[in-house]
Amino acid sequence: MKYDTIIIGAGSAGSILATRLSEDPNRSVLLLEAGPDYPDLESLPEEVKYGYATGTEISTSDHNWQYTARGTNDAEISVPRGKVTGGSSAINGQIFLRGIPQDYDNWSDMGNDLWDYQQLVPYFNKVETDTTYQDDPGDFHGSDGPIICHRFPRDKWLPASNAFEQACLDAGFPACEDANAPGTTGVGPLPLNNPNGIRWSTALGYLGLSRHRLNLTIRPEVLVKKIVFDTSGKEPLAKGVEVVSGDDTFTVEAEEIILSAGAVVSPQILMLSGVGPESHLSHHGIKTVKDSPGVGQNLADHPMVYVTWKTNPKVDLDALGPRIQLTLRYTAEGSDLDNDMIVYMMAVASDRPERGGLRTDPIGIQTNLCINLAKGKGEVKLNSDDYRDQPYLDYNYLTEEEDKRRFRDGVRMLVNLENHPDMSSMIEERLTPIDADLESDTSLDSWLMKEVTTGHHISCTNKMGPASDPYSVVGQTGKVHGVKNLRVVDASIMPECVRANINVTVMTMAERIADFIKEGN
Repeated sequence: MKYDTIIIGAGSAGSILATRLSEDPNRSVLLLEAGPDYPDLESLPEEVKYGYATGTEISTSDHNWQYTARGTNDAEISVPRGKVTGGSSAINGQIFLRGIPQDYDNWSDMGNDLWDYQQLVPYFNKVETDTTYQDDPGDFHGSDGPIICHRFPRDKWLPASNAFEQACLDAGFPACEDANAPGTTGVGPLPLNNPNGIRWSTALGYLGLSRHRLNLTIRPEVLVKKIVFDTSGKEPLAKGVEVVSGDDTFTVEAEEIILSAGAVVSPQILMLSGVGPESHLSHHGIKTVKDSPGVGQNLADHPMVYVTWKTNPKVDLDALGPRIQLTLRYTAEGSDLDNDMIVYMMAVASDRPERGGLRTDPIGIQTNLCINLAKGKGEVKLNSDDYRDQPYLDYNYLTEEEDKRRFRDGVRMLVNLENHPDMSSMIEERLTPIDADLESDTSLDSWLMKEVTTGHHISCTNKMGPASDPYSVVGQTGKVHGVKNLRVVDASIMPECVRANINVTVMTMAERIADFIKEGN
């Protein structure tokens, strides 16, 4: 059977595209997913279903690709990515935060004039049902979208959340009741897509609307080897996908193929298919279909470090309760980038999973400090021509002095907050960084190089931009430059990472490009 559309990856973008494109009963859609599919809420495994009310570790689950990457020469980091319908939206931290208007206006300034903030607001709203503002959504909230989000009301805040907010306010940061409103900054509640503790992924919110349609076929546990091209014409034409299902290898064909496998796998599949930097492809014995030097380059993320405190015995640390309720966004001193830093307050914290930490064994409280717009860039490369091999991921953190400076200042600011009476009354001792790490810029830099990890927002590895930019991979509607019948729609096509968790932005991009496709663009 030949389909109208094949979508590779049933994650944050792919599930939305499948749902929106299958609204046309005359369009046949095949949705391919490497991981398993769970058809309803009741069938979801605990670690996927619950956003926080679970003792099961998602980090070591089969629903996680469990990638590893080079962070720095001193830091190998774990990179969780979803391997299940819903993709990373089915295993993530459920933070439902939009980027700031300047993020999207910058995309427009980079040659993507269809992607400025004003044009995206209707799509942000279309994605969500924001229960906090459902009765009065105004111009910047949605009230009937597939993804349910909320904020914990103050009477449900944990003691550490209250203490952190007061410490930030007394340090001079403004209050921020709605971080998704344009022009906001400061400390306040986080929007979260975990109503009643349920992680509301795109598998629940979107595929729940569409999986019954006769023109939508969902095929889980299928691995993609490569995209198959017809190279007889002036431009290569994507005509099918070579897949592996169990012991069978076969090719499925379509009029259009959409790659939505995420910022790691989408560039990997492109390169395995012959679309990528010619010298790199030839190194692995892959015939070049289209020389595209930007594939796998421009990797962006939010580098993150933890400031962690052991709490005194009187502090109740509920391992199965909510952990994160509020955030602080601020502009680093001396920075020309608004809201270039973010702090997530973990009112209950465990040690890092890759270091043996368990959710069921909380150690205290923690602040997670991220650079929202890092200067350094990384890359994704192939380790081999085998689709089963993890690609080489290099985040290339902290190669820019400005990134190290902002981190140093941010860590010292957070350490100073421990002296606030509301914070100090909870704290027995600071676990990381220790005082010796804070003695000088040199010692703190050394600590940062060892401790930096990912904020889990890998993006930009197939960046969107005009064809005149040799390092842009796709145009504004997701079409791959120089190739027919092939699009990429996921976090990889962001031209620059947004100053927020990326999940909302990815969903919004999928909604917008679905409209482009339905309009014939």
